[in-house]
Amino acid sequence: MWLNELEQELRRDLQSVESNLRWSAVELLRLAEQFRQAGNEVDAQVALRLREVLQGDEERLKSYAEEVKARHISRTKPQ
Repeated sequence: MWLNELEQELRRDLQSVESNLRWSAVELLRLAEQFRQAGNEVDAQVALRLREVLQGDEERLKSYAEEVKARHISRTKPQ
């Protein structure tokens, strides 16, 4: 069964945010390496922890997008 327009939009939005989180996680890894090279292990660890959080959120959004695709989550027009 095909997704309706609102469900397609929801899936695209979830995938877009997922992509933004992935990009942010990559940037946090880069920052962590810069902090380490500068001898700032505390900030490097903070950046890595934030990266872990974003990666978890990315995976959750990826799962939601798949649920929309499988029609377990749907969006309808507000009344």
